[in-house]
Amino acid sequence: MANVGEEVSNKQVIFKDYVTGFPKESNMYVTTSTIKLKVPEGSNAVLLKNLYLSCDPIMRILMQPVVPSDFSSYTPGSPLNGYGVAKVLDSGHPDFKVGDLVWEANTRWEEYSLTTATERLKKIKHTDVPLSYYTGLLGMPGVTAYAGFHEVCSPKKGEFVFVSAASGAVGQLVGQFAKLFGCYVVGSAGSKEKVDLLKNKFGFDDAFNYNEEHDLDAALKRYFPEGIDIYFENVGGKMLDAVLLNMRTHGRVAVCGMISQYNLDQTEGVKNLMHLIFKRIHVTGFSSLDYFHLYPKLLDTVLPYIKEGKIVYVEDIAEGLESGPAALVGLFKGRNKGKQVVVVARE
Repeated sequence: MANVGEEVSNKQVIFKDYVTGFPKESNMYVTTSTIKLKVPEGSNAVLLKNLYLSCDPIMRILMQPVVPSDFSSYTPGSPLNGYGVAKVLDSGHPDFKVGDLVWEANTRWEEYSLTTATERLKKIKHTDVPLSYYTGLLGMPGVTAYAGFHEVCSPKKGEFVFVSAASGAVGQLVGQFAKLFGCYVVGSAGSKEKVDLLKNKFGFDDAFNYNEEHDLDAALKRYFPEGIDIYFENVGGKMLDAVLLNMRTHGRVAVCGMISQYNLDQTEGVKNLMHLIFKRIHVTGFSSLDYFHLYPKLLDTVLPYIKEGKIVYVEDIAEGLESGPAALVGLFKGRNKGKQVVVVARE
């Protein structure tokens, strides 16, 4: 084990160049640099040993030169970054001490990081749950699912809820929040194994494999004969078009993501928008960035649920930083089962 003050090798995953179409492992490469395990004298920086890295669909958006205004593109020749969990090895900042565990939105894909952006570090106070949960259930996906369902969707007990990409990091939580709230929940996913997860592990009332459905409108009418009150949108494209045909009057659509569109040169149009008028449907796009003030409420709600077994969380673990590119690319091929996490080190 390396000691503070030593100069050590630092494995990194480097972003090669901007991407068109589906990302490939060759858009990234693994290299090794060196780093001194010591905060420079007089600096308020924090030296981190990175433990867990999050693979998220938004990372594909950041692989292009023009991105939404709240984000910054990746820099070719520099490490990828995203949500992650780390341990403080050395600190020049009064708020962080050696041994603290933190999670943040700007974890670089490398073994060790020296950061001065300490305002982004969030201390982990609850360590009686898996630390990797702070990339998912107790991190950004948790905030997204909690706020998206409870705040954006304005649910009522007994309503009919449909969740697309339902076995992923966010979808599996939305379905469980909806069930705990007293709703009827159906999810869609891309394989029989994932459908089994939804019904047998996460407690969805029903689920279907969209790859086996030639007519999505007919499928939704089969699972929701009385229509859909709430649609938690993670996919876009043809699924959204079919959902609009099946929404109930005054239904709500929370637009969290559109993963089917991220790799297309020309995104697909939506044809059934007239139903927004006929059925007075509310469609709201949202981001977790607007809801992090609810994080304490998320912890108060979810931690007891975890301990009581009322919420379960499935992770797809990739071991080693070098496995990161394949794990990230796998998100867009549907290879992950649950939240995709890369383990850099287990402390």
